[in-house]
Amino acid sequence: MADNAHGQPQSSGGVQTTGHVWDGDLQEFNNPLPVWWTYTFYVTIVFALVYWVVYPSWPVGKGFLPGINTVTYVNAEGQEESWHWNTRAKLLAETQEANLAQKPYFDKIAAMDFDKVVKDPELSSFVVSAGKVLFSDNCAACHQAGGQGKIGFFPNLTDDDWIYGGHFDKIQETLIKGRRGYMPPFGEALSAAQIDELANYVASLSGIKADAAKAAQGKELFHSHAAACFYCHNDDAKGRQDIGSANLTDKVWLWADVPGAETDAGKVDAVRKVIASGLDKGVMPAWEGRLKPEQIRLLTVYVHELGGGK
Repeated sequence: MADNAHGQPQSSGGVQTTGHVWDGDLQEFNNPLPVWWTYTFYVTIVFALVYWVVYPSWPVGKGFLPGINTVTYVNAEGQEESWHWNTRAKLLAETQEANLAQKPYFDKIAAMDFDKVVKDPELSSFVVSAGKVLFSDNCAACHQAGGQGKIGFFPNLTDDDWIYGGHFDKIQETLIKGRRGYMPPFGEALSAAQIDELANYVASLSGIKADAAKAAQGKELFHSHAAACFYCHNDDAKGRQDIGSANLTDKVWLWADVPGAETDAGKVDAVRKVIASGLDKGVMPAWEGRLKPEQIRLLTVYVHELGGGK
């Protein structure tokens, strides 16, 4: 390669070059950056300097430059407090601002009857938006995002089957006090044949094809003092809301995974397993003390309006 001996800038077709030429015709053009690009670059430098001054930035020793920007919020003692800008303080301040904006609505819901709340368009809209957030944060882990529950674990809140009652006062009571469902295991108290008979009878109450002879024996056993099922589920097997015993005639299954069974025999077997093993997992925690009274009241309306409230 041969460089331009004189190293003087030259012009090639009207474009200024640096004067460097290789192999006779390979030249280096002298194209400056566009003015707008240069100014943009300077602006980014100025922006960075301002950002470093206003917000937390460079580490210094064991700390960092905190910046001059601050966030003001109310601390746990109820006193107004300012701190250098950070995401935690910003979140706390924004949460408090949102709570202040929502407070008038919570106050109205706390002061009004449930029936009037659902008839008020503005409050109903607030219940849907704020209730969805509360439900997602506190209830959806068990009852699923839409409230449809999970057979064998958590009740479906969108149907019209309420073992403790679906009126506003009963839903609020459930939220405040929690619930603990229990059914004793009959695997040791009854023989396998008796449990099979009971399973066939209970399945037949919901229209499932069962062994007629076993179902007849199961009916007698159901109403006898040996099994004493009627104590909790009543003589008509429709349950008791005062103790949360299930209605065995409505084709709604919470604990026995009857819908998941493909055959009638499989459905009967699902009922048999629950009778034999009993239930001690129908536990819902009490939300009193975990949620504010106005939040529980709003959740009461939200759950009621999911579709199954009485």
